[in-house]
Amino acid sequence: MKGAQEPKIGRLNPTELAAPPGYSQITEVVGGRLIFISGQTATNATGDTIGNDDFSVQATQVFRNLATALEAVGCDARNLVKMTVFLRDMRDLPAYREARNRFFGTVIPPAAPAITLIEVPRLYGSDFMIEIEAVAAA
Repeated sequence: MKGAQEPKIGRLNPTELAAPPGYSQITEVVGGRLIFISGQTATNATGDTIGNDDFSVQATQVFRNLATALEAVGCDARNLVKMTVFLRDMRDLPAYREARNRFFGTVIPPAAPAITLIEVPRLYGSDFMIEIEAVAAA
């Protein structure tokens, strides 16, 4: 965008708040544009579910879809400022963190958006085990 101001993205973890593992307590955006990405699930380009009954495969596909959405607007993981993660089973948290850390590690320094993680009884597709919506700044 000609003449557009590049955003300043600040990440903060005050010492008065618990140190988060792999994300930021606070993300501030000054200037630029905001991009809102709808909830991404474990589907491919034709809408087929990837990784039925395999959380790790589904999480990898969700982050692949998130990367595709970011690339479509000229961004990558470092542009993420907020993610909301929906898991059907909190026991999948370690596998989620592994996939998340792989994705965040695709940029240097690793991405560290603010994150909210919620366990839900179901998602819109009965086979889906994870869904992630995101906000990016560019």
